[in-house]
Amino acid sequence: MYVLDTNVLIHDPNALLNFEEHAVIIPMTVLEELDSLKSGKQTVAADCRQAIRNIDKLLGDANPKDIEKGVPILRGKKADPLGTLAIIMSTERNGNHSLPEHLNDNKIINTLAALQERHTSHDIILVSKDINMRLKARGFGVEAQDYHNDQLLDDIDLLPKGYTEFPNSFWDNIAKVETVQRAGVTEHLLKREGVLAKLNINEFVIDERGFIGQVVDVSDDQLVIKDLLHDDLMNEEVWGLVPRDIYQAMALHLLLDPEIHLVNLTGSAGSGKTILALAACIEMTVASKLYKRIIATRSTQGLDEDIGFLPGTEAEKMEPWLGAIVDNLEALHEDDENMSASVDYILSKVPLHFKSMNYIRGRSFQHSLIIIDESQNLTPHQIKTIITRAGNGSKVICLGNLAQIDTPYLSPLSSGLTYMTERFKGFQHGGHIHLQGVPRSVLAEFAEANL
Repeated sequence: MYVLDTNVLIHDPNALLNFEEHAVIIPMTVLEELDSLKSGKQTVAADCRQAIRNIDKLLGDANPKDIEKGVPILRGKKADPLGTLAIIMSTERNGNHSLPEHLNDNKIINTLAALQERHTSHDIILVSKDINMRLKARGFGVEAQDYHNDQLLDDIDLLPKGYTEFPNSFWDNIAKVETVQRAGVTEHLLKREGVLAKLNINEFVIDERGFIGQVVDVSDDQLVIKDLLHDDLMNEEVWGLVPRDIYQAMALHLLLDPEIHLVNLTGSAGSGKTILALAACIEMTVASKLYKRIIATRSTQGLDEDIGFLPGTEAEKMEPWLGAIVDNLEALHEDDENMSASVDYILSKVPLHFKSMNYIRGRSFQHSLIIIDESQNLTPHQIKTIITRAGNGSKVICLGNLAQIDTPYLSPLSSGLTYMTERFKGFQHGGHIHLQGVPRSVLAEFAEANL
């Protein structure tokens, strides 16, 4: 029997369906917490409402006795029911030992302990994203687990970087190759075996001799690698910005490719994620006019609240959150004669909209560049909500640093950024690059390594 904590249903409103043949139990305290959080325009409120609707749909017209006993979970019109869903009241234990019930967490743990006494033949397991809740439960003699359904990796080091580096020459590892040249493009047809077996589409291969190639086609037994010229990539100038290393050059190559509809850039603070994305977006809206507008959003606790009714336009109220964008615009124009005038000119000319995540739900953005900053703080459910807003001709750019997660119930393994990177690694129109180094400054590089 799996007893779900409130934060699990907020993290994934469809969690009820992910326990297969087992019994799923929701304490009345969890329903009360969902009820108290369901109002408002915050992201959490929308997830609570979705979870409540899912519970109501699964219970259907069941009578109170069946709900307490467990209602079979229907997963399709013709499929057999699998597992049960029950709602239970807080129950008192026969013994004298129980936690003080002034906290909702304690009420849930007491309910679990009472269930354990009643159902000695079953394993009663608390599922919670809250580490401290799990520690309290285990200390009280109740088994507790994290919610692992959307964790696709056991170790964050297994997350694809978007490229594979080879010592010396890449060709030392290749026994046979067929090279084709057409329309000024050189492509290498290789057998998918050995070190090449794990390569995915739109990943790069680089070596110490200066070779760089991009995987442009993948089949069960063959890879096609497009030969890219190292000097051309390193000299690619975008809105006055030139890449500082080969990793930034690969990121720019993906950002500027009109066939790539999703790019996610990860890396430590100062590795150039935001400035690369911003320069590429301005280039593609102002110079080449491939897109009509830039929409920037970010996951920050303050942005999940309403922006208020005090005087001021939406742009003025959102100005504090525009800081990262303006900082990078200033960096792009620091060599201009009048930097502030250049930044003001760009902000007036570039169709740049900064939107709170609350107002993105339900929208559909056509021919737009959507930048999601700080995306490591999003749950898999939230990141799906935003990416599905992309309409025809739109491109989504996710930026994040998995070492700087600010959300209480997320870790690098359960972050939506990790989930999306792993899910999209075989997507023909998606690409991912993990940026290296800290080019921001010598001070930032030393702080990243030693603090």
